[in-house]
Amino acid sequence: MTTQTHHNNVDKQFGSQANAYLTSAVHASGRDLQRLGERLSAFPQAQVLDVGCGAGHASFVAAANVSRVTAYDLSSQMLDVVKQAATDKGLSNITTAQGYAETLPFDDEVYDVVISRYSAHHWHDVGQALREIKRVLKPGGIFIMMDIMSPGHPLRDIWLQTIEALRDTSHVRNYSSGEWFSMVNEAGLVTDSLIADRLPLEFSSWVTRMRTPEALCTAIRLYQESASQEVRAYFELQEEGSFTSDTLMIEAHKAK
Repeated sequence: MTTQTHHNNVDKQFGSQANAYLTSAVHASGRDLQRLGERLSAFPQAQVLDVGCGAGHASFVAAANVSRVTAYDLSSQMLDVVKQAATDKGLSNITTAQGYAETLPFDDEVYDVVISRYSAHHWHDVGQALREIKRVLKPGGIFIMMDIMSPGHPLRDIWLQTIEALRDTSHVRNYSSGEWFSMVNEAGLVTDSLIADRLPLEFSSWVTRMRTPEALCTAIRLYQESASQEVRAYFELQEEGSFTSDTLMIEAHKAK
């Protein structure tokens, strides 16, 4: 699969569902957004880039705390939603830009902070994206990434990746904390902290948000029914299909 083909798939999957992500409770709220706001409040003059901004929830939190925010996404429809929502919220310090995480159309060392939330598991080449993030960060700049996290253990990992891929054909991979440490450090950034958390996911809204075809919803349910007791317990799997995933919030910086 070529990069272009994958990016087209991501755009197709998310573009028509932009408004659904704006109103999604999972995306519009969360302890990670609260932590993000608290962290960014220390940088009121910052120029912030939100990579893979989706419907803009992290951008909106950032805009309430910093000087300027660039909301960046592959989907033009997502960016249209961000523009309208920013206007509705009275946020005049958000601009938008379209493109891939692996090829950021920005000059070197222009951002104080780069953030990303629930996007990295769609990136075709995480290592390249992280190198691009390092490039556009100013010396001493901060990178904050929030995403679903793989449990790491092979049995639990393959279960998570399977239901994610059945639900969303643009899914690439959820990474473990160890994988994130390695990728961030290999990109030349210095890891400062990692916060793990848990995120309950209600099955019906989870598949509806992605317009998962009925046949694949059935496949997910059949796969869930075959889960071992260990997997059921770890993911807190419910009878109707709802479950709980691990999340992480990792912060790193670019050396001065």
